[in-house]
Amino acid sequence: MVKQKVKPDLLEGEPRVVAIIPAYNEARTIGSVVLQTCRHANTVIVVDDGSSDATAEIAAAAGALVVRHGVNRGKGAALNTGFCKARELDPLAIVMLDGDGQHQPEEVPQVLAPILEGQADMVVGSRYLEKECGVPRHRILGHWAFTSLTNLASGLRVSDSQSGFRAFSPRAVECVSFSSNGFSVESEMQFLAHEHGLRLAEVPITADYVDKPKRPVVAHGLMVLNGVLRLVGQYRPLFFFGLAGLFLLLVGTGWGWWVVVVYGRTKQLAIGYALISVLLTVLGSLSLFSGIMLHSVRGLLLDVIKPQIPS
Repeated sequence: MVKQKVKPDLLEGEPRVVAIIPAYNEARTIGSVVLQTCRHANTVIVVDDGSSDATAEIAAAAGALVVRHGVNRGKGAALNTGFCKARELDPLAIVMLDGDGQHQPEEVPQVLAPILEGQADMVVGSRYLEKECGVPRHRILGHWAFTSLTNLASGLRVSDSQSGFRAFSPRAVECVSFSSNGFSVESEMQFLAHEHGLRLAEVPITADYVDKPKRPVVAHGLMVLNGVLRLVGQYRPLFFFGLAGLFLLLVGTGWGWWVVVVYGRTKQLAIGYALISVLLTVLGSLSLFSGIMLHSVRGLLLDVIKPQIPS
């Protein structure tokens, strides 16, 4: 991938750039993140997602426009709030990054570049485009697994589906409204990009893992997995139910063929095998037809309620 040439200062001239930073108990890092991000954005919005520390006060003192949730509602809900507030400012581009210091605000211009140059509607800052990614080894396998699943299910391919460092064009801003409240929201962006035909690009970023994760890695991974599976069922019901149904149907049919073979050899009906064959065939048929019906219903609903997205 060719690295983009970026203007020295994005704040000069026409571009109106809004940065969104969801934050939950990030008092230790949020001040420096906001201060550095302010150098590359006209407005920095921090969504304090029910923090119990001084995150909101420190962010405001550093120059951010702070929007607060009374209770912790999750990253997806925080981003929905941030995008809603950003739309009021009519931005030419939006960039989102985490408030824990993992992302480098000085890389904001390179993440924004494809948007400002009209080459993409959504840009993913990828930790895996360079040889040295800076990601702890125990996280790499999980990222690879979730990225592979999201790529397969969404119909779009990226190298880092879980990256929270992204940029959006005005067209993309009109499309993004997240049903995911938790950390599967990044995967949902990929489903939305495919659904609305958004141009997707990636640029390399670096990541700095200074602090220990707030949640156990395994528990966090299970939360993301649950969210991704829900997204597959919501956005790709034919894929989710149809693929499983087709698999069960084929296994049931194969098992039934084996019952016929056994009967031909012994002249006795293998009742246990036959019952398993019938069960798998029935379950497979129900799942397959459920996927087809849900796919059709979803298509009809989209035709009725699909918003007018600017081209």
